[in-house]
Amino acid sequence: MLDPSEILSGNILIVDDQEANVMLLEQMLRNAGYSNISTTQDPRTVCAAHAEHGYDLILLDLQMPEMDGFEVIEGLKEIEKGGYLPVLVITAQPGHKLRALKAGAKDFVSKPFDLIEVQTRIHNMLEVRLLYRRLADYNRQLEQTVLERTAELRASEARFQRFTELSSDWYWEQDAQGQLTRFSGPVSEMLGIGAEGEGEGGWNADERAELQENIASRTPFLDFIFTRTRADGSVQYLQVSGEPMFDTSSRFTGYRGIGMDITERMNWRPPVSPSVSR
Repeated sequence: MLDPSEILSGNILIVDDQEANVMLLEQMLRNAGYSNISTTQDPRTVCAAHAEHGYDLILLDLQMPEMDGFEVIEGLKEIEKGGYLPVLVITAQPGHKLRALKAGAKDFVSKPFDLIEVQTRIHNMLEVRLLYRRLADYNRQLEQTVLERTAELRASEARFQRFTELSSDWYWEQDAQGQLTRFSGPVSEMLGIGAEGEGEGGWNADERAELQENIASRTPFLDFIFTRTRADGSVQYLQVSGEPMFDTSSRFTGYRGIGMDITERMNWRPPVSPSVSR
C-alpha cells in the first residue's frame, strides 16, 4: 500500500486554456495537501514537458484552441508506449467523455466542477499511477536480479568446468543421441563416444561392456575403473565418473563425465626397506 504522503507529493500538471479554471484547480489541489503542481495554458507544450518530467497525473481540458485535448492525448501515447497514460480529461461536453476514454484517457470530470468528485478522482488516479510505477520498478529490479544471477551462474559453471578439467585428464558432454557436444582430452579413444571405431584394441571386453551399459541405461557411476592391454604387454588403467543430465521437465538431455589415466597410481608399489643385520 502507498503512504498518503506519496500520493500528496505526486507530480501533477494542469492543462487548460482558461486561466480561471487553472487557478481554481490549482487552489483546490493545494487546499487538499498536494504540493507538486505545475500548470500551463498552452497545450502545445504538454508532450515535451511530460517527456522531461514524467507527470503522475495530467488534468487535461479537451476544448482548447490551436491544439485540442484529443491531439494532446495522441502525442502523449507516443511517449507512454506500452505504459500507463496518466490523463484525467476535463470536459463540458457529455459526448466527449466516451471518445476520450477510447482515445486512452483513464478518467474524466465534468464542467462545472464538483470539487468533491474532482478530489476523489484525482486521488484514485494518482494511487493507481503510483502503484503502476512501483510495479514497473519492481519488474525492472527483478529483471536486473535475474540478469545478475544468470551471469553468476555462468561464471560458476565456467569455474566448475575449469576445475573439472584441471582435476581430470578428460571431460565430456554428449547429447541424448549419444553424440559428443563438449569435450576435452581423448574422450573418443577412451570411451568410444561419437567415434567411428573403438579406438586402439586391447580393451577388457567385460569392463568395456559394463561401462557402455551404464551410459546406455542413464545410470550415474563413480570412479569406474576399466583396463586395456597395450601392444607392449603393459596394462593401462582408466578411471571414469559420469552422470545423466535432465532438463527442468525431467527430460533426458545427455550425459557428462570426467576421466583420468591412473596407470601410474595402480602400478605404484611402496619401496622395500632393506633388512637390518644384527
